[in-house]
Amino acid sequence: MKKRLLSLFSGCGGMDIGFEGGFWTPKATINQQIHKNWVQAEDNQQLKLANTIFETVFANDINEYARIAWNQYFSSKRKKELNGTYKVGSIVDYVKKHQEGESIFPDNIDIVTGGFPCQDFSVSGRRKGFNSHKDHNGKLIEEAIPTEETRGKLYMWMREVIQITKPKIFIAENVKGLANLGQVKDIIQDDFASIDGESYLVINPQILHAGNYGIPQSRERIFFIGFKKSALKAEALKLLSQQHIADKHSPFPSPTHRINGEIHYTETEYLLENFIQSQEVLIDLVEPELADDLSQRYYSKAKYMGAHCQGQKEVVLNQLAPTIRAEHHGNIEFRRLSKENGGKYLDELAAGKLERRLTLRECARIQTFPDDFQFVIPAIESRKKFKVSPSQAYKLVGNAVPPLLAYHIAKKIESNWDFYFKS
Repeated sequence: MKKRLLSLFSGCGGMDIGFEGGFWTPKATINQQIHKNWVQAEDNQQLKLANTIFETVFANDINEYARIAWNQYFSSKRKKELNGTYKVGSIVDYVKKHQEGESIFPDNIDIVTGGFPCQDFSVSGRRKGFNSHKDHNGKLIEEAIPTEETRGKLYMWMREVIQITKPKIFIAENVKGLANLGQVKDIIQDDFASIDGESYLVINPQILHAGNYGIPQSRERIFFIGFKKSALKAEALKLLSQQHIADKHSPFPSPTHRINGEIHYTETEYLLENFIQSQEVLIDLVEPELADDLSQRYYSKAKYMGAHCQGQKEVVLNQLAPTIRAEHHGNIEFRRLSKENGGKYLDELAAGKLERRLTLRECARIQTFPDDFQFVIPAIESRKKFKVSPSQAYKLVGNAVPPLLAYHIAKKIESNWDFYFKS
């Protein structure tokens, strides 16, 4: 029987895709010496990963475009319409409706996941942390004193949902910068552990680098994982309560790739492969003007603004790609720069290929989204050209958890499920 997953701050579903599995990924991204049993099928370029024991039964975000993209993918995957699964609206409002007696959240939830808003903790953002300048709907606020409903404190509303649904386990994700912002990490960890009516063991959060897990991108995120103590077996509770948890029993996945030639001292260190170069997931994509895939056809037309500005570099194909960002107005790196602007791929330029930024599909490949996930969705029987436009789609891609990173976490938890929890 599938384990019921409730997803918060879901975006277009990067975490959900990973936790459900059953998606295609470029062959290079999987270290088959370590995880050959993950492979369900393969073709010349890609591998299909096995399904997991998890199924998303509730998803939520304030972004209607995220819902459209999420629903199209998961309805196609499950071969049935899922319009009611994804709820658009602020989690603050949904919790309040629950408190007023409305039936909002499904019963018998096994796991809650959520990447609570990260802009206020990001190194590239304003780093306001708890003192957010936006409310829970993403709108600017004028109050000098933050409240529990500001964007920087939305993790508290995730905590409220955990208190309501009482899952066996929860996973909360945010940017690496949170760990270096005063006592924010410790405060969040303590808040998650002190849930009314149920005691949770929140193990020491870890920063995971996507490049260590076959994702061709320099992207680091911090993960908080909490276990409902009353659901744990005695041995699992004892081992998870230790300061240092053995790799075998840890819910955090062991690396499969080296990113700087370093050695990770794990039982599988001799099987680690080198990081995945960005060209390994881009090599088979045709140029936009030749593409049938709308997500490959469209790319940001923002002009080159000089090397001193963010997002004005050319992707180095034999290295990890830079972090894919949510904003695209000049912040998405170039796939190729002209010779005048310092471009290095002179053979491509000589062949007539144009200076351009990364396409949506190229960003999605770097994020390890499957090719059947449609980011650009045309409108049907409407005056509007798109249901989800390229501009909106860039934000969806950049805000997402890489599905393959989520899959690593899901499979590690799946492998330990019977060890962790009472039947």
